[in-house]
Amino acid sequence: MPVFAYKALSTNASAVSGLIVADTPRDARDSLRAKGLTVEKVSPRASDATGGVPRLLRRGARGDAARVNGFIRELSTLLGVGIPLVEAIDTIQSQHHGRFAAALLTLRDRIAAGASLADAMREQPEIFDELCVQIAQVGEDAGTLDTALERVAEFKERAAAFRNRIGTVLIYPAVVVTMAIGVSVLLMTVVVPNLLDSLQTAGRPLPLPTRVVKFASDFLVHRWWLLVLFVGALVVAGRLAFRTQRGRWIWHREQLRIPIMGDLIRKQAIVRMCVVLSTLLRSGLVFVRAIQIARRTTSNLVLADALERCEAAVQNGRDIGESLAATGAFPSVVVRIFSVGQQSGRLEDMLDRLAADYDRQVNAAAQRLTAVLEPLLILGLVLLVGFIGVATILPLLEAADVF
Repeated sequence: MPVFAYKALSTNASAVSGLIVADTPRDARDSLRAKGLTVEKVSPRASDATGGVPRLLRRGARGDAARVNGFIRELSTLLGVGIPLVEAIDTIQSQHHGRFAAALLTLRDRIAAGASLADAMREQPEIFDELCVQIAQVGEDAGTLDTALERVAEFKERAAAFRNRIGTVLIYPAVVVTMAIGVSVLLMTVVVPNLLDSLQTAGRPLPLPTRVVKFASDFLVHRWWLLVLFVGALVVAGRLAFRTQRGRWIWHREQLRIPIMGDLIRKQAIVRMCVVLSTLLRSGLVFVRAIQIARRTTSNLVLADALERCEAAVQNGRDIGESLAATGAFPSVVVRIFSVGQQSGRLEDMLDRLAADYDRQVNAAAQRLTAVLEPLLILGLVLLVGFIGVATILPLLEAADVF
């Protein structure tokens, strides 16, 4: 159902504005007048074929995960204290404005019309992923929707915390690399040409390091467009390759082969997989259905393909641990945990322990990586700038010895 923005006057002549769901602008005006408002303006919000989700929100919802996570957490809290679902969504929606408020209003309207929360979420896949939908459906069927939503919120908060931690680790290297590139370009395009032009005019032979720096400087000054074309071609080729399934699979495979970082990526994906599986299994889903959802929430295609092969093997009657081992994509510890968990009937508890252990390992490895990268990057910056400086000063020193 479409969403309309309105401006109106209340009974005490104060201005009010907001969003309303209605079939037509006339219906929206009638609903507002029924509430005692004097309507000044009703305008439709841009929506796509899904009916009511603004296009801008559909494009940007994945980048607005914090508000979605906050909505799930608040909804779980309100339901836990006994507030009805529609009233709870109304309460949360009143705290937001703009596109996200319109999406919540659409969600509320679908539920008020008789749809379940899971079905209403399913109509907005760019906002609520399959994990949210499936756990909400299980929670509604079992009558434990507040607990189910709390598990989703906890998982998403843990995933966001990990992303923030990795982002913090990468900030310092990014700053140092940017500084190194900026300083090098400045030296090669401004300082080096001015210092070496006089020596080259005098006809004196330049040392090898100086000739190397001089060649790089001339290239940046006179043929920079070739570098721009080369980088642009690489970016275009990379984007075209990444649009194909095979290209993404190769890129994800190479990510796992990067020293240190590959191990971090693998363990982070395993943490996410274990938390998703544990959450779904505790919510009452069977393992095959749970692993299907976990596979779809795994961003690395190599590991997702491994989970798909494991899913097929389990459906054919093989044990979980044996199926995981056959993929060759998971460490032996992970395989053993799944095997023992299946045999003991405590798979959810063991997955939680494995996720917590790997989470600690990833955190410690990220800190060690930062500690190693800092001095290495500083040393690289010093060597780069030092080489340019020595190559520039060396011919001046040789000329001074001649005189």
